[in-house]
Amino acid sequence: MSNHLKWPKIFPELTEEQKWVRDDFVRYLYTIFPKKFTFLERFNNNYIIKNRPLSFTKTLEIGAGLGEHIFHEQLSDLQRKNYVALELRENMAAGIRKNHPDIQVWVGDCQEKIPAPDHEFDRVIASHVLEHLPNLPKAIKEIYRVCHKQQGVFSVVIPCEGGFGYSIGRKVSVQRIFEKRYQQPYKWFIEREHVNIPQEILDEIQPYFKLVSREFFPLKFLPYTWCNISIGLNFRPKKISELDN
Repeated sequence: MSNHLKWPKIFPELTEEQKWVRDDFVRYLYTIFPKKFTFLERFNNNYIIKNRPLSFTKTLEIGAGLGEHIFHEQLSDLQRKNYVALELRENMAAGIRKNHPDIQVWVGDCQEKIPAPDHEFDRVIASHVLEHLPNLPKAIKEIYRVCHKQQGVFSVVIPCEGGFGYSIGRKVSVQRIFEKRYQQPYKWFIEREHVNIPQEILDEIQPYFKLVSREFFPLKFLPYTWCNISIGLNFRPKKISELDN
C-alpha cells in the first residue's frame, strides 16, 4: 500500500533560469531522441504497440510529448479520431497538434484531474512518464478511473532509474548533451525530473492493476533493474470489488 506520508513529494523551488533550462531541455530531448536513441525508442514504441488489445477504439496517452509515439501506431480512422494525447505543457501540445491534426489534444495534469468520464478508454499509455510525477498515487487513481474495467489495458514504459546500467548509460548520453548545452551540472535537473524509482511505481500501480506482462531492455533474459535501461509493463485493471479497502 502507498505510504501517504511521502506523497506528494516536495522539492525546493527552481530558479527562473532553472525553470527555463528545464522546459527547454525537455522539448529539445523530444526533438533529438528519435534520431539519437533509435534503439531505445524502438523498444518503447514496439512494447506498447504489441501489447494493445485486439479490439479497441479509445486511447489515452499520458505525457505525449510532441506525439512521436503516434507515428508508430497503425490506427483506423475511428481509432485516430478517438486517440487523446494528454500533455502538461502547452508548447508541447502545440507540437502534437501540428504533427497530428486529426487526433484530440488535451492540456492538463493527470495528477489533478483527467477530463474524461469513468471507464472511458480501452487503452491508457504512459511511456517514460510515471517516473516524473511527484503525486504519483493521485495519477494512478485517475488512470484507473478512466480505464475501462473489462477490456482496458494500461501500458507503461519506465527507466531503470537508480540501476548501475542506466546510470552509466545516462553519463555517456543525455547527461553529456545537457552539460554541453547549458554549461552546468546535470544533477539538479535529473533529481527533479526522475523522482520515482521502479519499485515505487510498481507499489502504486499494483493496488489498482494486475500485471499481465513485463519485458526488460536491453537484457531481456536478465530481468533485473541494475543491468537494464528500461522496463515495459502491461496491466489490466482490477475489478472495483477487488480493490483493497
